[in-house]
Amino acid sequence: MLTRNQKIALGVVPFLLIAGSIVLAPTFRADELHPAASGAGGQSSWEAVALGRVEPRSGEIRIAVAVPGRIADVPVKANEAVFAGELLLRLDDEEALARLAEAEAEVALHKRARNDQSTPAASADRRKAEDAAADGERAVADARAALDAVTAEWRAGRVPQSDLSAARSALTRAQDRLAEQQAALAKLKAQSDTPLPTRLEGELNIARAQWTLAQAALEKTRIRAPIDGTVLQVEARKGELALPSPEPALLVLGDVSDLRVRAEVDEQYLGRLHVGQRVTVRAAAFRSRDFAGKIAAIARMVGPSRINARGARKFSDVDVLEVAVALPNPGPLVVGEQVDVYFSADRGGEAETQ
Repeated sequence: MLTRNQKIALGVVPFLLIAGSIVLAPTFRADELHPAASGAGGQSSWEAVALGRVEPRSGEIRIAVAVPGRIADVPVKANEAVFAGELLLRLDDEEALARLAEAEAEVALHKRARNDQSTPAASADRRKAEDAAADGERAVADARAALDAVTAEWRAGRVPQSDLSAARSALTRAQDRLAEQQAALAKLKAQSDTPLPTRLEGELNIARAQWTLAQAALEKTRIRAPIDGTVLQVEARKGELALPSPEPALLVLGDVSDLRVRAEVDEQYLGRLHVGQRVTVRAAAFRSRDFAGKIAAIARMVGPSRINARGARKFSDVDVLEVAVALPNPGPLVVGEQVDVYFSADRGGEAETQ
C-alpha cells in the first residue's frame, strides 16, 4: 500500500523502474516550476501551485445528436460566432418530413369534419382558444424554418444583417404569442363550467398532438446552439453517421467573450484557498508575461484530474479539487491552452460571490 506522499511522488518523477524496465510517468509543469517560486530562505511565496487550462466562462459545451442519423449539412465552421437557437448541424430529415406531412393531412381532415359540425354556444370560446394555440405552434415552426433559411443566406453573404435580425425578431414574437395563447387555453380549460370536447373535437385534438410529436421528431434532426458563443471545434462531416454519444463531440461551443482558467489543485491545499484570493497565471508560450486573476469559485467535490487524464484511472492517480480562476485580462491566451497557476500567499483582497 502506497502512502499519500508516495502517490504524489509518482506524479512528478519522470520515470519509474518496474520489474527491471523503465516506464515513463507523467510529469506536471506546475510541480517542476514550484521551486522557482520560492522566496528568501527557500520558503515558498505561494500557498499552492497547480496545473490549469484556459476555457470559456461557459465551459466547453460539447454538442451531440439526440437521435442517430446521417449528417446532411454542417452550416457553421470553426471560429464562427453563433447565436442561441442557430442551426449548427442537420441530420437527414426525409422520413421526419414525411411523418410531419402525414400529421398535417390528418389535422386538416379532422378539422374539416369538426367544422361541419355545429358549434355548441358553450364550447365556442374553448374551440377558438384551441385553434389559436394550434395556429401559434405552426407559426413558431414556420418562423424557425424561415430563420434557418435566412441565416444560411446571411452566412453566404446574400442577405444583409438586417434581414437576419428581422427573422430573429419574428421568431421571438411568435414564441411570445404562443406562450400567451397556451396560457389562455389552459386558463379556460381550468374553469369548471367549460364543457368537454365533442367526439369530433377530441379527434382533432389527438391529430394535433400527433402533429406536435412529428414536429418534435423533425426538430431532433436539427442541432441548435444552446447559447450565444463561438464554434471552437467542428468534427462533424457531411455524409457521416452521427450517434447520440458525447464522445467524440460533433461540435464544441463556448462563450469566449470572457475567459477563465480551470485549475486542478491537490486536495491537501483546500484549507489554503478562498474565493477572491489573488492568482498569477503563467503560460509556456508567453514566458515573460504574468496574467493576474482571482479565485472565482471552488468546487465542493474532490475527484480525479481531467487535465492529465491518460486512459483508465490508476491507483497512483492523485485526487484534485477544481478551482475556477477569473481572468480580467486574458490577453493572448486561447481556449485549451495549458498554464501554471500560482495561488498567492497574501490572503488579503475582497471575496467574490461564487
